[in-house]
Amino acid sequence: MRLALAQIKPVAGDIDNNLASHLKCVEKAHLYQCDAIFFPELSLTGYEPELAHELGMHFDDVRLNPFQEKSDSYNMVLGVGVPTIKGDNRLISMVVFQPNKDRTIYSKQLLHADELPFFIPGDDQQYVTVQGVKIALAICYESVQMAHFTNAMQKSFDIYLASVAKPQRAITNAHNHYKQLAIEFNIPVLMVNSVGPSDNFIACGNSAVWSKNGDTFEIQNSDQEALLLYNHMSLTTSIH
Repeated sequence: MRLALAQIKPVAGDIDNNLASHLKCVEKAHLYQCDAIFFPELSLTGYEPELAHELGMHFDDVRLNPFQEKSDSYNMVLGVGVPTIKGDNRLISMVVFQPNKDRTIYSKQLLHADELPFFIPGDDQQYVTVQGVKIALAICYESVQMAHFTNAMQKSFDIYLASVAKPQRAITNAHNHYKQLAIEFNIPVLMVNSVGPSDNFIACGNSAVWSKNGDTFEIQNSDQEALLLYNHMSLTTSIH
């Protein structure tokens, strides 16, 4: 199973432009024969809590249809960051597209205090299986809370994947946490971060993979877009 982490630079609030850049990443991942690609937190709109109400999208929004079309055509799983609508509220979600299946959704369960004025939490842990490999999904703040990992562990999984939007001041602690998870629980941990302006900070990239023994493979550039490829069977990684 080969998986791509798409370290991208979303344009705040510009869904059309971001959609186009997402699809370019999907095309590139297809060229590298990837089975799945995952994007950062709120990748389709940028991490912009104050804009979330107007940018929120329904789960079945037709603007998301191109992702399903690519999933079907390329036999690829896609995980895209979207602020989704629930009544009058918004959730920080990853919409997952699987070949010839209905789209599914995972919404961030543990919110940072700064997010509470703009979002409500999700209420159910979700997993996605790619080529027989079961992936537990996590979104940013909750991925560095042990309670989230412990809850996900109630069902066995093969990879812990964190989709985030983090600045430099937060990334070092996050990296240390993910490395310890990998070592203590003998499970690969993957993190995909965005780059560029986000809310009131600059997202710093440094997307990375930690092997079961804690070895780290990281995108060193903090301001450049890139794909980090992870091969689960051979435990190898590469950057493109």
